Amino acid sequence: MSIVKINALTVPAEQREVLERRFASRAGAVEGSDGFEWFELLRPVEGTDQYLVYTRWRSEEDFQAWMEGPMKAAHQGGGAGGGEGGEGGAGGGERPKPAASASTVWSFEVVQQAAPKKA
Repeated sequence: MSIVKINALTVPAEQREVLERRFASRAGAVEGSDGFEWFELLRPVEGTDQYLVYTRWRSEEDFQAWMEGPMKAAHQGGGAGGGEGGEGGAGGGERPKPAASASTVWSFEVVQQAAPKKA
């Protein structure tokens, strides 16, 4: 079964719009990666300032290959996406300040799953 990576990003209220805009501009940054299965950006509703970045992968090896290749290049300004989902971009100027003040990655193995029954 798949593995899930959840990146818990602490985002101050004044940076929420910036973070969401950066993720929106990341279009296609991970979708073409071998073993990639799913992405979701989850906005907190109440009681926390943490956004959750949910990705699902075929295997740990696929995730690590993405981390060492496309993701690393993007976060170093060498890719099209950049930063937290698009903070890099074209041009060689100074990189924008991160919207998140902290980040923690959680790893899980999928041991059970269910989907709606088809009618």
